[in-house]
Amino acid sequence: MKIAIIGGGNLGSAIAAGLLKSNFCAAENITVTKRNIATLAWLQEKGINISNNNKEATANANVIILAIKPFQIKEILEEIKGGLTQNQLLISVVTGISIEEICGIVGDQIAVVRAMPNTAIAIQESITCLSSGKINADQIAYTAALFSALGKTVFIDEKLMNAATVLGACGTAYAMRYIRASVQGGIEIGFDAATASLIVAQTVKGAAELLLTTKTHPEQEIDKVTTPKGCTIAGLNEMEHQGFSSAIIKGIAASFHKIG
Repeated sequence: MKIAIIGGGNLGSAIAAGLLKSNFCAAENITVTKRNIATLAWLQEKGINISNNNKEATANANVIILAIKPFQIKEILEEIKGGLTQNQLLISVVTGISIEEICGIVGDQIAVVRAMPNTAIAIQESITCLSSGKINADQIAYTAALFSALGKTVFIDEKLMNAATVLGACGTAYAMRYIRASVQGGIEIGFDAATASLIVAQTVKGAAELLLTTKTHPEQEIDKVTTPKGCTIAGLNEMEHQGFSSAIIKGIAASFHKIG
């Protein structure tokens, strides 16, 4: 299967590099397009094809991944739609653009999938939410396999895509802000910045892996480390007094209302 990634920005390049690193496909079967191809030299060094010709790239591909900005979608789809066939799979990672909008330009005979990964796709640790239009079982399986090579996947109703963007993509920034604050707290109680960063980052990673591995509820894991009159519960209660959970919930809701 030949894959054309239209848009060689941070996300498109990360997808290409991740597919290669995971051995999902060979470098010669990946083409990445961008107007300024000079910035894609590092991908070319890995054997990946680079191009500034979207029509040519899509004509030779079985799978086309749109990794462009929302304002570019109409222009790019108008440019390539003449060369699209019913045998191709079109995957969009463009925020806020529905399958209906895409099919309104390219026609409803084209198989379309929406995907919402996050920036951890660069290290094959993304959570990618998927929703599909009229595609067959083989195309569903292929799409799941492709993004599973770049992290974890979940199929959702398309009406939840904006919510998925907030929780899964914006969520990376929320987690980073918690980590940053914890590092600052660690420095205040005596650690140097590098050591505090290591401890906090690995702690967050371990906490997430616990939930993914054991499938337990967060409160169950919290209960394991909150002893009566202990330091953990004292810290948690102080955070809640300061509005910790409420601030997170309100922040997620604010992002959702903004994107909607």
